Amino acid sequence: MSSYVELDHSPQENQSKDKEEESLKLIDKPDVNDEVRHRARSVIKIIYSRQFLQALLLGQCLSILLCGTGVFSGLLQNRGINIPTAQSFLMYCALCLIFTTQLAYKQGERNLVNILKSFDGLKYALIGLIDVEANYLVVKAYGYTSVTSVQLLDCFSIGVVLLLSRFLLGTHYHLIHYAGVAVSVLGLAGLVTADVITGKNQDSGSNIVLGDVLVISGAVLYGVSNVAQEFVVKNYNKSEFLGMLGMFGTLVSGIQVILVEQKELAKVNFSSYEIALLWLGFCIFLFLIYTCMSIVIEKTSATVTNISVLTADFYALLFGIFIFGYTFHFLYLISFMVVIVGVAVYSFRTTQPCPNPSSG
Repeated sequence: MSSYVELDHSPQENQSKDKEEESLKLIDKPDVNDEVRHRARSVIKIIYSRQFLQALLLGQCLSILLCGTGVFSGLLQNRGINIPTAQSFLMYCALCLIFTTQLAYKQGERNLVNILKSFDGLKYALIGLIDVEANYLVVKAYGYTSVTSVQLLDCFSIGVVLLLSRFLLGTHYHLIHYAGVAVSVLGLAGLVTADVITGKNQDSGSNIVLGDVLVISGAVLYGVSNVAQEFVVKNYNKSEFLGMLGMFGTLVSGIQVILVEQKELAKVNFSSYEIALLWLGFCIFLFLIYTCMSIVIEKTSATVTNISVLTADFYALLFGIFIFGYTFHFLYLISFMVVIVGVAVYSFRTTQPCPNPSSG
């Protein structure tokens, strides 16, 4: 497994320990019940633990990046451009150029040639197809159903991740993990409710049933891709997953652009620097999402990653206030905090890590 950069946490960690000690002193008073004191100490240790703070920070960085792709995609759609596969094609090309090339020059059993010769090559081809279609289906759903429906139904990916992690990765969940997921989804419901109250998402869509089917299908595929990514990054390395995804994603998306989006792509005025910059911005943010997600999943899990990015709508609101003229509502802030609490509840108890692959 590839190494990662260690954070310089000396001053921050000392401050965190000082705050933790101060909090512990408050609950060590004689009038505090022993059971309550024990539970409070456990909660404080979780909140101030480096593992939780790191997971929280990485998850919110990923959520901000996800919001960025939404902003650029929205600006492109405002200019009549909605060709999701073509928009993602450059991102897969960038992954291929960087990580597939790195994998090709790698020495040992897990290099590009050996992977392609093995059954793993077919598995990665399937993952590439699943990932491309997940992006395509969810973005296409916006043209048929409301943004509110997409936001709610997209969380189906969390259920898929929980299910696949349990049966394919052997991850053992406890009641507190399900409670954490439920609290985070409740926070998402609050964010969507705030959207409805402020009138942010007023379009009901042209074909709600079709749109809902598309977003659920895309969410299921996202869940499959995330679980596959968790297995690879924790048992092999991030570069292998990104390299193979980049190669097959480029191949699949390139073919799909020719077959499905060729006419729409021909209408795009690439001579306009405005459209070119927005397209480039979308690709850069999407590239950062894929590279950062592999890091977040490696350090946490696919489940934590999926519930952490539920806060993306809150960050989209902050950007939207200045770009799209959105209206702020106090429920956004409350819902954001509820999602964070859900992540904290989930992190209260660790899950069993996925097993190592069999050798050979």
